[in-house]
Amino acid sequence: MENIVNSVNDIVWSNWLVYLCLLSGIYFSFRTKFSQLRNIKTMVKLLLSGEKSDEGISSFQGFCTALAGRIGTGNIAGVATAIAWGGPGALFWMWAIAFLGAGSAFAESTLGQLYKEQHEGQYRGGPAYYIEKGFGGTGFAKAYALLFAIVTLIAIGILLPGVQSNSIADAVKSSFGLSPTITAAILVVLTGIVVLGGIKRIGSAAEFIVPFMGGLYILMALIIIIVNIGQLPTVLAQIFKGAFKLDATFGGIFGSTVAWGVKRGVYSNEAGQGTGPQASSAAEVNHPAVQGFVQAFSVYVDTLFVCSATGFMILMTNCYTTFNESTQEIVYNAGKQFTTEQIGPQYTISGINTLIPGFGGAFVTIALFFFVFTTLMAYYYIAEVNLTYIVKKITGGNSSNITKYLLIIVFLFMIAYGALNTAKVAWAMGDIGVGMMAWLNIIAILILSNTVMKCFNDYERQLKAGIPTTEITFDPISLGIKGATFWEEKASEANK
Repeated sequence: MENIVNSVNDIVWSNWLVYLCLLSGIYFSFRTKFSQLRNIKTMVKLLLSGEKSDEGISSFQGFCTALAGRIGTGNIAGVATAIAWGGPGALFWMWAIAFLGAGSAFAESTLGQLYKEQHEGQYRGGPAYYIEKGFGGTGFAKAYALLFAIVTLIAIGILLPGVQSNSIADAVKSSFGLSPTITAAILVVLTGIVVLGGIKRIGSAAEFIVPFMGGLYILMALIIIIVNIGQLPTVLAQIFKGAFKLDATFGGIFGSTVAWGVKRGVYSNEAGQGTGPQASSAAEVNHPAVQGFVQAFSVYVDTLFVCSATGFMILMTNCYTTFNESTQEIVYNAGKQFTTEQIGPQYTISGINTLIPGFGGAFVTIALFFFVFTTLMAYYYIAEVNLTYIVKKITGGNSSNITKYLLIIVFLFMIAYGALNTAKVAWAMGDIGVGMMAWLNIIAILILSNTVMKCFNDYERQLKAGIPTTEITFDPISLGIKGATFWEEKASEANK
């Protein structure tokens, strides 16, 4: 079974998916004339503006909820893995995919807002919704959308929660000697309390936890950079030389450098995977492009800030070993030798221990706990959105509280199960699900790219006309966009 799962995983996460992610990012970057650079000031302004409503959360809460799903084990273990198999140059390619991925994130989150629905007092949206509506509601569109929803529900709602809880249970046991049973109980209770409150409570919790823990983690990295400031020129040289095969030490693994940098970058920032649009759709905004800009900025926060924090803590303290992926042999030992089994959080822990001996394990474990907890919150919301979509399609429009509570039970059970058992196969199966989401979603946003550009150009036109961001409006009918019923009704009411 494990061999079959791994073989399928290798096919789904082949270089073709890497190329597709890069192509999508490059395409939207050029079409928006590199908006991710030109509109950074606008992104920050929109991030801090906007109010929540009875139906939706604020832009900042939507940003934090999406970021909660992005910031997880990938920001600690994923960065270490990229450096272990690809060398320091892999960090550059993580930055590159973040820059390009911001374009894809803008596209998918704008579409999420554009085609959202108001259902049972809450906003619902995401790839399943914009695939069906954006493709015209045909039989093919409905089947495509339903496939995405089912894949997402299985991967995000059932398989991946246990992987997250397993990683934190192992870390807590290693650092504090706490039984995985206790860790499982704490995670189940805390997650249950938050998810039972719906998107409002999830948004409020993310709004508090994400900036606090992310800021603390980045602060630790800054302290290590300052203490080891003499290493900065060397480390930067290693990153840029390794990224372009200019360093003989890492030249032999150049293919792995690019591949692992892009893979871990995509896995961490999730741009194009279809996870961010769910939270984006829940936000209360006055134009679909607003949350597109906000979510583009969240990609920067995830990769350029949090992943870079991990990378610099590892590289500047020389606490890493690089391996050849094909032969498993050591390519470069920076100072402290690790085995392939130690690839992951141990790199970061060792880096922090050079500053405060014995503190690294506790700090990384606490950071990982909060990262995992917020990721689980985001996972549940994404799963619920897609479950609601599936149930509505089966029942002809009605949703079911029974299925919602059943999802909560299964979700919490998988958290407990993962914490108490090994999650090797679940990890690989979850990867397959996320990879399939990326394939389905990126193809969809490329097909709907003209619709994305109509929203983008409309927002920029109003900005250039000097209209304040709080007074910008949106009318899909005037732009020739069909299927955006929520915005059609909103524009109709505004015109009365």
